[in-house]
Amino acid sequence: MLKYAILGFLNYRSMFGYELKQSMDGSIQHFWHSKLSQIYMTLKSLESDKLLVSEIENQDDKPDRKRYSITELGKQDLREWLNKPLLTINPHKDELLLKLFFSASVDKSDLIQELSLLKKLHLQKLKTYQSSTKEIISNSTKHEPKIKEDAILWEATRRMGEMYESMYIQWIDETLIILQKKFKGRKS
Repeated sequence: MLKYAILGFLNYRSMFGYELKQSMDGSIQHFWHSKLSQIYMTLKSLESDKLLVSEIENQDDKPDRKRYSITELGKQDLREWLNKPLLTINPHKDELLLKLFFSASVDKSDLIQELSLLKKLHLQKLKTYQSSTKEIISNSTKHEPKIKEDAILWEATRRMGEMYESMYIQWIDETLIILQKKFKGRKS
């Protein structure tokens, strides 16, 4: 799916690899993330499949860099993917849930401490969705009015991230209450 994230961003404008990474980190990271090395590997593959082209840009005091642009074939592939309905839900992986599932033998105070730490991390992420991510969307429409319709859907995905974090925090709070009541004064 990284392929389609890259094609989607290049459908807006041509970019360098590091710009793609910055764009992803500033917008879709809460539901789709990748490492810069994965992005460059995928760019190479997409170029060999003729879904994008690159143009080398010379720099005086720095190494040359490549600007990537989507081709008509890439646009067609992106449209086909966008028009293909999802018929299944992908399984979700969550390391905390996996650990918690098997944690009956773990010291409960350690478990409570870990959940409390994760709650703080989710609160930070929630704050990001409520502030900087919202601001990025707002600023994008000010600078590029032609993407106002896209921004409506960007806002929908941002709101999903915000709701998810709120739900996760609520679940942690409920789990902490259960642990504190059930295992009060007990270790392992």
